[in-house]
Amino acid sequence: MATRIRLQRHGKKNQPFYHIVIADGRAPRDGRFIEKIGTYNTLTHPATININFDRALYWVETGASPSDTVRSILKHEGVYLMKHLRGGIAKGAISENEAEKKFEAWKQEKESKVSNVKREAADQTRAESKKRMEAETKVRETIAKKVAAKFAVEAAKEAQAAAQAETEVTEIEVEATAEALVEETVVEETVVEETVVEETVVEEPMVEEPVVEETVESAE
Repeated sequence: MATRIRLQRHGKKNQPFYHIVIADGRAPRDGRFIEKIGTYNTLTHPATININFDRALYWVETGASPSDTVRSILKHEGVYLMKHLRGGIAKGAISENEAEKKFEAWKQEKESKVSNVKREAADQTRAESKKRMEAETKVRETIAKKVAAKFAVEAAKEAQAAAQAETEVTEIEVEATAEALVEETVVEETVVEETVVEETVVEEPMVEEPVVEETVESAE
């Protein structure tokens, strides 16, 4: 049986999540498998890999053939390096202590590189977030200026309308006051004229009629 180490796709549409499985080479990609030895998430940066190192090393040493992607994953996790070191131990080229030291040195170097990648990704994310916030702030400021200008125009129109209405009311009051004054003046003039007319009326003196003395003829 040709044993393969390959990826088995899971996850939602456009959100892939992979299982690293040991399967028969004749089985469908997402079909039955012999053993699951890890997971692979490509949605993170860098990609997140969780693998059972010992089981992966066992299957590689027993001749399981990985797919191209899985081969890169195993190299990234140091499985092939450990296989090479264990081969050197078996041949007597290096001791187990030397092999462990080399592997630990490689592991620390890899972790340092991964940390640098994560830090750069975090810095880039912060920079992009800052740029996005600055752009949003500029947009908000532009909108605020437009709204303020619109409100200022409306306020000026309202103030102008109020001033015009106040002017019209004042004119009406002035006209009413003037009319009232005119009416009062007319009434006062009428009263004065009537008073003058009354004062100029002269009473005619009464003429006493002369008393006619009757001549009484005495009877003779």
